[in-house]
Amino acid sequence: MFNSPIFRAWFALALIVLLTLFFTVSDLGFLGQNWYYPAIMVVGAFVAGLTPEGGGAVAFPVLSVFLSIDREMARDFSLMIQSVGMTSASIYVLTNRANDLRAYRPLVWFIPVAFVGFVIGMATLQAIPVAVIQALFLSLITTFTIAYVASTHRGHRMRLQAGGLADTAMLVAILLVGGACASLFGTGADIVLYTLLVTRFRMDEKVATHMSIMLMAAISVLGYAYRAGVDGDITHYQVQTWLSAAPVVLFMAPFGVYVLSRMKTEWMLRGIVVLNLAQFGYFNLNNPTWLKFGCSVMFAGILFAVFWATLAHITRRTAREAAAAAAAQASG
Repeated sequence: MFNSPIFRAWFALALIVLLTLFFTVSDLGFLGQNWYYPAIMVVGAFVAGLTPEGGGAVAFPVLSVFLSIDREMARDFSLMIQSVGMTSASIYVLTNRANDLRAYRPLVWFIPVAFVGFVIGMATLQAIPVAVIQALFLSLITTFTIAYVASTHRGHRMRLQAGGLADTAMLVAILLVGGACASLFGTGADIVLYTLLVTRFRMDEKVATHMSIMLMAAISVLGYAYRAGVDGDITHYQVQTWLSAAPVVLFMAPFGVYVLSRMKTEWMLRGIVVLNLAQFGYFNLNNPTWLKFGCSVMFAGILFAVFWATLAHITRRTAREAAAAAAAQASG
C-alpha cells in the first residue's frame, strides 16, 4: 500500500518518536480515561486524507458540540492532531510517483498568505460567541457538499491556471478567509481553498484535495507553533490528548489518501454529505436555542445560495464552451 521508501521511513521514525513522547509525558491510564480522542480520530483522520475536509471537520464539532468541550480546546486539538495526520498524508502524496509535483507549486505562496489570515483571526475574531462559530462552521461544510454533489460541474484541470490580477486577488482573499477560519475552528482553510479550486479554476477534484490537504497540514503545524510559542496557551493535558491520538492519525490520514486514489469521487462526496448533515442536525437539536437556529438558517441559506449560483454559472459556461467546440469541429 505504502510503496515509497521515504514515506515508510517517515512513518517508522514518526511512530517511534510519538510513542516515546507519549510514554514520557503520559501513560496508559490517561489513554483509558480519554479513549474518545483516538476513537474520534480514527474517523477524523480517514476523512482528512480522503476528502478536502481536515480531521478537524470531525474533531471540532464532535468535541465542541457533542462532548461540550471548550471551543478553544477543540480548535487547538484539531490543529495539533492535523499537524501529524495531514502532514503524514502530505508526505504520502509528495512521495507518490503517480502524482505530478509541479501541480503543487502554488502552495509555496498559498501557505504564508493563509497563515497571515490565521494570525489576523487570532487577534480579532476570538470574541465571537461560540454558538455563532459552530453554526458558521457546520453551515459552511454542509452547504458546500450538498451544492457540489447536486451540481453536474466537475473539474478536469490537473494544474492551477490562474491568469491576471483578478485571479490572484481572489486567491489571496480566499486564503486569508481560510486562515481566519482555522483560527476559529482549527480547520477550514482546506475547505475554502478546495471550493475555489474546483469551481473558479475547474481543477480535478483529487488534485484539489491534495492541495487542500497540504495547505491545512502547513497551517496546522504553524498554528500549533503559534498557540504554543506566541500565545503560550497549550496545556500539559492538551499535549497528552494529542499524543493519545497522534499514532492513530499518523496511519489513518495517508490511508485515506490511498483509498481516495482507488475510489470514485462521487461516493466520497456522498459520504461527506451524510456526515455533515448528521453533525448539522445534532447541533440544532441538542439544547436548541433561537441563536443557534437563527444563525444556522441564515448562514446555511446564504452559503448555499452562493455555492449553488457559482456552480450553476460554471456548469452553464462549461456547457457553452463544449457546444462551441463541438460546433467548430463539425463545421471544420
